[in-house]
Amino acid sequence: MPYTFKQLLEKITSEKAPGPSPTFSVFHILRAIELIAEKTIGRSKLAENLKVGEGAIRTIIDRLKDAGLITTSKAGCTLTNEGLKLWREYKSIFEKKIEIGKNELALADYNFAILIKNHGHKVKSGMEQRDAAVMAGAKGATTIMFKGEHLIIPSVTKNVAENFPRAANQIVRHLKPKENDVIVIGSADDLRKAEYGTLAAAWALLNDC
Repeated sequence: MPYTFKQLLEKITSEKAPGPSPTFSVFHILRAIELIAEKTIGRSKLAENLKVGEGAIRTIIDRLKDAGLITTSKAGCTLTNEGLKLWREYKSIFEKKIEIGKNELALADYNFAILIKNHGHKVKSGMEQRDAAVMAGAKGATTIMFKGEHLIIPSVTKNVAENFPRAANQIVRHLKPKENDVIVIGSADDLRKAEYGTLAAAWALLNDC
């Protein structure tokens, strides 16, 4: 299955340009699109949300604009029809992303959970997701699958509800997984790293497609 949004966003991020290497990742690009999808937003507010400098936010906006995903005006940045189409494609797979409270699977003070639709068959050991989260600055990530009406963690437990009841309750209540869905919980010592670590772990599920 080709992921058009994955290929496009990685291309936008990796484009070479004169000057120093970009100080942002594909997850900054994703977060920017998410914020713009919510409402028209100005450059300074975008930079503040993404925690990037003036140079980086200018490059992000320019690349999104050159790719035909956003338009800019005095009011700020807005998604184009192409941008909305890409965002809907992304959301059809990465259905929900939420900040969650502490639970037995939380590895640090800040934790995010993301639901990836119908990708349970792509999970191997969960180590790939953990490593991707760590590389993005998180403490780690736990990968959970919904199979046969149960939440399971590969090589750890076939019944999360039994072994990690608080985490299972949060997942079922907030994310409402269905058969073959995947939930990744990423943790870090600050909110942004937890969010990007969770995204990085989920993104790793799209590899080798």
